Amino acid sequence: MKVELKIIGMDCAEEIAILKKAVGPLVGGEDCLSFDVLKGKMTAELEDERLVEQLFNSIQKTGMEAVLWEKVLFEKSHASKSRVFDKKFVMTVISGTFLLLGFLSQVYFHKNIADIIKGSHEQHVLPLLSIIFYSLSIASAICFVLPGAMYAIRTLSPNINLLMTIAVIGAVIIGEWFEGATVIFLFAISLYLESWSVSKARRAIESLLQISPPVARYRTSDGIVAEKPVEEIPLNSTVLVRPGEKIALDGTITQGTSAINESMLTGEAVPVTKTIGDNVYAGTLNEESSIEFSVTKPASDTTLARIIRMVEEGLDRKAPSEQWVDKFARYYTPFMLLIAVVIATIPPLFLGNWSKWFYDALVLLVIGCPCALVISTPVSIVAGLTRAARNGILIKGGVFLEGIGRMSVLALDKTGTITYGKPQVEKIIPLNGNTETRLLGLAAALEQHSCHPLARSILKKAKQSQIKSLASTEYTVLPGKGAYGFVDGKKYWIGSHKMMDELGVETEEFHTLAKNLEDEAHTIVGICDQEHICGIITLKDQIRADVKDIVRELKVLGIQKVILLTGDNWQTAQAVGKSLGMDEVHAQLLPEDKVKIIHDLSQKYKTGMIGDGINDTPALASAHIGIAMAGMGTDMAIETADIALMSDNIEKIPWLIQHSHRTLKIIQQNIAFSIGVKGLFVILTFVGISNLWMAIAADMGATIVVVFNALRLLR
Repeated sequence: MKVELKIIGMDCAEEIAILKKAVGPLVGGEDCLSFDVLKGKMTAELEDERLVEQLFNSIQKTGMEAVLWEKVLFEKSHASKSRVFDKKFVMTVISGTFLLLGFLSQVYFHKNIADIIKGSHEQHVLPLLSIIFYSLSIASAICFVLPGAMYAIRTLSPNINLLMTIAVIGAVIIGEWFEGATVIFLFAISLYLESWSVSKARRAIESLLQISPPVARYRTSDGIVAEKPVEEIPLNSTVLVRPGEKIALDGTITQGTSAINESMLTGEAVPVTKTIGDNVYAGTLNEESSIEFSVTKPASDTTLARIIRMVEEGLDRKAPSEQWVDKFARYYTPFMLLIAVVIATIPPLFLGNWSKWFYDALVLLVIGCPCALVISTPVSIVAGLTRAARNGILIKGGVFLEGIGRMSVLALDKTGTITYGKPQVEKIIPLNGNTETRLLGLAAALEQHSCHPLARSILKKAKQSQIKSLASTEYTVLPGKGAYGFVDGKKYWIGSHKMMDELGVETEEFHTLAKNLEDEAHTIVGICDQEHICGIITLKDQIRADVKDIVRELKVLGIQKVILLTGDNWQTAQAVGKSLGMDEVHAQLLPEDKVKIIHDLSQKYKTGMIGDGINDTPALASAHIGIAMAGMGTDMAIETADIALMSDNIEKIPWLIQHSHRTLKIIQQNIAFSIGVKGLFVILTFVGISNLWMAIAADMGATIVVVFNALRLLR
């Protein structure tokens, strides 16, 4: 039995660790739990539905609150606001109000503002009115902290809530009411900021979903045009889209021609002209004319929906920096608690002044709160993934977002990556008494059974030339070489220059002709029978614009080697590689050859591989970072690669590397700043300058800085 819950108060990795420890034994281990921090969602696999009540109770004991996910969706659909979130905000405001009233009343009676703020420990009578206000301030804010602190005590697992509770109670015991109230109020603000930053990142991802309209007009079985929510429109229905309207579902155009703006998915601003038979995608904009299309995918499985789902799932794949922060925070808090205990007990035994050392210990407890550090990395990663998705790049987790920036070698498949993947027939050269018509007819007869890009190009040329279609039988593929079959009862082979040589039919004339054509970057397709070569068909695949500039830019960005991988002949591959400035060229490769090359490179370098996501799937899987030219919805490409380029445009790669570098830089800035602030206040505490409210104010300030620094990645 699967139970989905909204967890109120789960905003970072620390809360997830607490939930795993509290709920894991109940459900049969941590493997039966999954978490989505952005949505605040926990999914548990239960063996017995009677455990549901215990599940809720276990969560409540941690200081967090659970609500059934179905209820959350219902309230959201009815535009109701989160009661608990509002309560946290209201109670924080109330705490601040009472803190201000307590401070003003203390100033009125005590007169010396500086003495109050600096926490000098000088004895003076605190007015009862001030004590009441400070008590109300503490009670208003600590209500969100105390349950977590009690859980920490019961399980002997120190956490932030316990540190803050001890610090506040300790401050009250030694009469520092103002500082105690200030600490818990500022900590409440930090918790609110943490929750807000996660909500901000969550809304950034949800905004992707909002680009797709929630309803669509479609033609019912009786011919009536009706408007319904997209979830209720069945497959194969005909949907109508007016000019200026967004397309609500994925489908294939059945009527009309129009310019479709796909920038919201691909990042490409230039509209694409689409007509009958072309695919359209949810979230894209119909700019010119009315069209009709047949629905091919349900609303839950559109290209846009899959992008959002995979970005969300990718958040579970933690980046190395995120893993480091989690590990650091796990040991940092107990370590600071131990240091505080030592400071409070050992020095006074020899130096006296118990009050002063106890106070310094409380300050260290506040410094032990790692809020800014814990929130710094996940918000950066989420913002980085969301910004990439907006630019038409699907990255399946922070580990790959960081990995692309550390990549030193990039291998590119030729066909469909540095070329457009649409080769055109250039020359038809008949030999040994054949004609162009006969040669093209034989090639078309054999290639009609193949789905290879070269085969499709030959068939297209035959159709344009109005060649009479011949029948072929017993068609057999020779992987990496070509194929053979029977036409009019006679056996013919079609394939590469190498295959002609292996068959023993190559002549000196053919070899010289083929080599010259290959030197000019033609791809050779030979056709032969058992006696001789019937002729040559050459094809050229246009190199994508600016590939040479892209290769140069990649090297400027730190890529040590850019390598070309292709199944083409050596001469064609070398000509293309040399013209583009490639460092290495590997030609005449079978899929297993590409895997071996990528595997060998990966032993020495951080290696990336760009391919079409279908033929290159094994090589993509062998690389540290597999990048697929996703073809605007090619299922296999999106599913198998670590990164998918939704626009099939390698011009995005330099931007992606720069984006990764920027993300890494911001993460490093946030970590260094957070730890630096902690280190500074540890020093200030030991030299007697820091106090409680200064320490928590610094932590809150650091949290604000790292959150807004991370959110810059959304721009």
